Amino acid sequence: MNTNKTDWPSSLTDDELDELDRYLRAHSGDGDLLLDGVHGMLSALAVGPLQVLPEEWLPEVLHEPFADEEEGNRVLALLAKLNDSIAAELDVDAYEPILGEVDTETGPTLSAAGWCEGFSRAIDLRAGLWEKRLADDPSLMELLGPVMALAVDEGILSAETDFEKLSDDEYDECLAQLPAVLSAVEHYWQQHPVTEADMEAMAQAAPANAGGGGEDSGQAPPRHRSGHWLH
Repeated sequence: MNTNKTDWPSSLTDDELDELDRYLRAHSGDGDLLLDGVHGMLSALAVGPLQVLPEEWLPEVLHEPFADEEEGNRVLALLAKLNDSIAAELDVDAYEPILGEVDTETGPTLSAAGWCEGFSRAIDLRAGLWEKRLADDPSLMELLGPVMALAVDEGILSAETDFEKLSDDEYDECLAQLPAVLSAVEHYWQQHPVTEADMEAMAQAAPANAGGGGEDSGQAPPRHRSGHWLH
């Protein structure tokens, strides 16, 4: 589906992205999501099997009280606009992932580490459901292949088998496939909706995850990215 730019949804402007990026950087600790991670998390939630309300995902993003009501209203408005824009962008084939930038010996390069970390945390919010479906239906894992490849390459996810690092071309190809992956996963859940067995698996997993979030409960690597977000 091709559209003119005038028909695209109202996404955050560059100035708004800068503003949200600055706020997140100023109020984040080790392992907290920055703008790329928030975008990855909200992207996964947008195409996931069940709605996840803001009161569930906001604690993954906000970790300190706001300075005042004005700041709180502004940050929440930016997050809401970012969240709403993702599904709208996917609908008109205008989605682009927000990626991090890492300094390397050869200069700055794009990194999907933060985006993949956010995507992983979104799945964790419905962990039992996702784990059961991925175990029962290999086609879902196949759809997620490019995301999984990037996440393993960046150390976000561990793999039972050792894999060679992606080449630069392979990495770029996985990045280019992210919009299509999201659309395919959204279509998958529309065609194969959540079952009672999925819900039972999610309910059983919930008590085990209730105490998560501590340093020993996750395997998120240190943040390796630096520099600026890119869109």
